[in-house]
Amino acid sequence: MSRLRAQNVSKLFGRKAEEGARRLAKGATVDEIRELGVTPAVVDASFEVDEGEIFVVMGLSGSGKSTLIRMLNGLLPPTSGHVEIDGTDISGLGGKALRAVRQAKVSMVFQHFALFPHCSVLTNAAYGLEVQGVPKGEREKKAKEFLRLVGLEGWEDRLPGQLSGGMRQRVGLARALAAETDILLMDEAFSALDPLIRREMQDLLLELQADLGKTIVFITHDLNEAMRIGDRIAVMREGSIVQVGTAEQILTDPASGYVAQFVADVDRTRVLTAASVMERPLATVASTDGPQAALRTMRESQASAAYVVDGDRRLVGTVRADAVAEAGNGDGAVLDGLIDKGMNPVAPHTAVAELFTRCAESPLPVPVTDESGTLLGVIPRVRLLAALGAVNGETAASTESLQRRGEEATSVDA
Repeated sequence: MSRLRAQNVSKLFGRKAEEGARRLAKGATVDEIRELGVTPAVVDASFEVDEGEIFVVMGLSGSGKSTLIRMLNGLLPPTSGHVEIDGTDISGLGGKALRAVRQAKVSMVFQHFALFPHCSVLTNAAYGLEVQGVPKGEREKKAKEFLRLVGLEGWEDRLPGQLSGGMRQRVGLARALAAETDILLMDEAFSALDPLIRREMQDLLLELQADLGKTIVFITHDLNEAMRIGDRIAVMREGSIVQVGTAEQILTDPASGYVAQFVADVDRTRVLTAASVMERPLATVASTDGPQAALRTMRESQASAAYVVDGDRRLVGTVRADAVAEAGNGDGAVLDGLIDKGMNPVAPHTAVAELFTRCAESPLPVPVTDESGTLLGVIPRVRLLAALGAVNGETAASTESLQRRGEEATSVDA
């Protein structure tokens, strides 16, 4: 279900902004609008953010990201278009009604913390609840709970100036979470932090999201950050959204040359997953099949081994054709004693970077299973390499190792 929707939203700055918006609606170009003395910060942006989704807006400095996020909670009114929160168009709301929506629905985490320097960590974390009129005892109790969640238990009485940058950002996050709104807007929230602290904050955000299930719009200019935390990503250029998709979709199917250039240096092995490179196994047999039936299936598929599944397609193990052929098909013959149950499957979300060693060491394509053990697909070595295309220097050694071991691959890898 969509919690937040932007429909053809534009924000133009200048004395003739309204005229610029009318011309844009009639098909004028951005350059033509600039000739009016109008600066187009956001141009005709449309997207929806689903409940529980981390939606990342990514672009270079000056692409319109921060202007866009400030229209999503009414800090900036759009020149044209509409912003809806839970079906309510906030673009036409007056001051009191808009403040009520913000207090009940939307919290924001800023790039430079925006803490009150003279107030304690606890008071800062409880500020959103104070604005809502929550009694002091109740708001401090909730603030302490969220300070604990972000790892600041015991720091409640400190002042912001006594904290590191990462800790101050944790206070800002705790303040936004303590307000208990469903939607969280984060404007370059981690960009002022050192790389290691930034990574810790990304980990923290993902952990909290797994528990709390907020609807998050996250603004960043860092491509790796966007790829790491975003369920979906919107790429902006000169005020316009040029592509919306998952990290994998943007990486493998860029909508334009600009997007392709933008993602050219991304380590594909950290974005692509087992689910994106797997394929159907050449041969599968039921655990109730006899050796002769299993051997026939492998011969028809021209495979030297098969994956054994139960009645619910849960992976049981593998059998090899030579072992089955030796066993024959006597009375009551079953596969059970021939099954190798030592295959260690991978989850569909496993990053490709974690598959090189597994594929290199496995005599058969590595199986991919879901949480219930259902066989979803397999990853042959040649498929892994083909999916990567051009690999970077970091994975070159692993690639060479796979190529050397490729001579040992069975016909199942074909």
